[in-house]
Amino acid sequence: MILEDIVISRVRVKMLELFLSHPGTIFHVRDIVRRVDEEINAVRRELAHMEKAGMVTKEARANRLFYAFRKDYPVYYELLELIGKTSGLGWDIIKSKAKLGKIKFAMLSGRYVRGMPKRSGNDVDILIVGNIVLPELAQIVKSEELRRENEINYTVMTEEEFLFRKRRRDPFVLAVLEGSRVMLIGDEEDLVH
Repeated sequence: MILEDIVISRVRVKMLELFLSHPGTIFHVRDIVRRVDEEINAVRRELAHMEKAGMVTKEARANRLFYAFRKDYPVYYELLELIGKTSGLGWDIIKSKAKLGKIKFAMLSGRYVRGMPKRSGNDVDILIVGNIVLPELAQIVKSEELRRENEINYTVMTEEEFLFRKRRRDPFVLAVLEGSRVMLIGDEEDLVH
């Protein structure tokens, strides 16, 4: 895992993945312990470090402590992108790149990474451009849908179709390009321009 190359503490990596895979969610200490499958003292120690660093806020409710990741933490959005690339669906796509075919671009929508609801049924969570092995991709998406208990909208286009629709100023493609994104594969400048 790439995040473990940067963050030394295994427990903190798991906790960052938990908090940033569920943006805006408040967690009770025991819930964190259960979800990251680590000892309570290790979790408490990391929570104390994260609170001191300004990453999380702590709130007492009915003799219980609850924690949430702070959206005003200076690198909050960069960490969201990093977690989007190094865990869950993003990481599954990156590590399965060879089995998925020839991918020119793969991106997650910013709304998906931030855990925001779709504005309309046309909103896409993932766009993949290239010659893709669709059953392989469908299997990856389906396992993430089961894990998240949520439907994931994805669109696959050949490079030719994508360029044609972009040149024609296709409303769907323009809407995807105007939104925020996390690039998994390919250069964002090449995607947009």
